[in-house]
Amino acid sequence: MRVLGIDPGLAITGYGLVDGEGDRLESVAYGVVRTPAHTPITERLVMLYDELRCIAERYAPQQAAVEEIFFATNARTAISVSQARGVALLALAQARLPIAEYTPLEVKQATTGYGQADKAQMQEMVRLLLGLPDVPKPDDAADALAVAICHHSHSRFAGLG
Repeated sequence: MRVLGIDPGLAITGYGLVDGEGDRLESVAYGVVRTPAHTPITERLVMLYDELRCIAERYAPQQAAVEEIFFATNARTAISVSQARGVALLALAQARLPIAEYTPLEVKQATTGYGQADKAQMQEMVRLLLGLPDVPKPDDAADALAVAICHHSHSRFAGLG
């Protein structure tokens, strides 16, 4: 099963595609969609939507997984990330992909076995689980791969993948 993982953000949205069968996981592609800071938000959201639709068409995932938002401090950041997340959900839904959503805690738990793991621990486990020579860069791409890995793990135990 090929899963497209998304780590949403307005300035940078990470994406990662992971093929998996049983315990075997393989990275297909990963990267980020960047939107220019001084561009009107409506244009940035259109750019994000268009890029995610192109990624879905190019790599033909069977399912998608998106990280849920957890912000305790900055409301302005939470709003812009929420808008980007909504556009990502729309793009994936219009691509007719089943979409799962996971909290950061669930993603860390699935990739490291520990829900309080730090970013470096999680990224190193992404590297190990996918057999990559280096930790994926930038961080947003590694996080998106972790979301896809989390979905593979949940799907396997739920009998979906």
